[in-house]
Amino acid sequence: WTAPSSQPLPPLSPKHKVQSNNDWGVTYSPSQGDICAFKGSTVEMKCEYRHPPKSGRTSTNVIETFWITGNYPVSLETQEEYEGRVTNSCDETRGKKSCTLRITDVKESDSAVYKFRFITNLSGGGYTAEPGIRLSVTDPHLTVSVQSRYSSSYKTVKCSSSCLLPSHSTYVWYINSREIDHDKSTYSINSNYLDSVSCAVKGHEDFPAPLIYAPVSPSLSADPSADIFEGSSVTLRCSSKANPPANYTWYKKTKTSILQLHSRVSEFLLNNIQSSASGEYYCVAENQLGKRRSTNLNVDVKYPPRLPSVSVNPPGEIVVEGSVNLTCSSDANPAATYAWYKENTASPAADGPMLTIANIRYEDGGNYYCEARNSRGQHNSTLQLIVVSSKSM
Repeated sequence: WTAPSSQPLPPLSPKHKVQSNNDWGVTYSPSQGDICAFKGSTVEMKCEYRHPPKSGRTSTNVIETFWITGNYPVSLETQEEYEGRVTNSCDETRGKKSCTLRITDVKESDSAVYKFRFITNLSGGGYTAEPGIRLSVTDPHLTVSVQSRYSSSYKTVKCSSSCLLPSHSTYVWYINSREIDHDKSTYSINSNYLDSVSCAVKGHEDFPAPLIYAPVSPSLSADPSADIFEGSSVTLRCSSKANPPANYTWYKKTKTSILQLHSRVSEFLLNNIQSSASGEYYCVAENQLGKRRSTNLNVDVKYPPRLPSVSVNPPGEIVVEGSVNLTCSSDANPAATYAWYKENTASPAADGPMLTIANIRYEDGGNYYCEARNSRGQHNSTLQLIVVSSKSM
């Protein structure tokens, strides 16, 4: 950018305002007017300046050029805190006049706004160009970002700083904990071999960027971790260390397929859980550097017996001295135990899922039912009528 042109400032009158005049001016470099430097490094600030060739009959001659901070126009080269660390080199090429301020071994106390000033032979001919260049002296504060998309087999990583680094800066890369000889600010690598990345500016390896890395193997847990009962709620949690933080995808394995569940966060809530939710679950943690799969977590929903079903063999009427088998079954978790009862009889006719009546008699006829029971409850079947008939003559 080009600093506003300056009207002459008396050397010790910095408050004297400058009027616009295109014959006077300074263009600073870098153009954005702000630069960063690392402690202990060397920084350069440049400018080009211009002035009218004469004023009236008097030719304009530049008597002195220097750099200042603040509003007091005293050369840095004369200030004790900059002693031996500051040089101002000026040149004129093809009619363009330029000066370069060089500060070595910069310190945090060097953070300031630097302005160029030149003094001519004209009356009141001291000029300070606003607004100057702001220098911030700091640690590198580097970050590594991934530039390519998730689907790309190659990842491009970029080393950046909150500071505007000098254009000649070179870098050191640390890929999977190994130092890589690569000077550029970007680096491309096959994502199949990329686990962790960091970088540093050469000469400032003590200030590397925070490590970014692919997710480590996720851990999977359920809350509550004890028995899960139908109608209750359970939260599945997937956690994985990763930088940048991981996104999560949930899956449920069935006997025939793998279902992707509608969740992209680290927790998956099974609310008012039903028996159909039983199965094996797992999660996948993913960021721009890679993805990892958890082990399976078995969700086993406990519920009381459903309405038992009863089968009769042989079906129909049973003849005297014949036999009949009644079989009871019920869906339950844990598995049900069974007992058979004849209506209006307190004692069971049999324990177990099958009731066998052999050498049947007339008094064996009547209504029977089975009771299915587990730790969650019990359920009785509907009544099953056994009809006993006479033998065929």
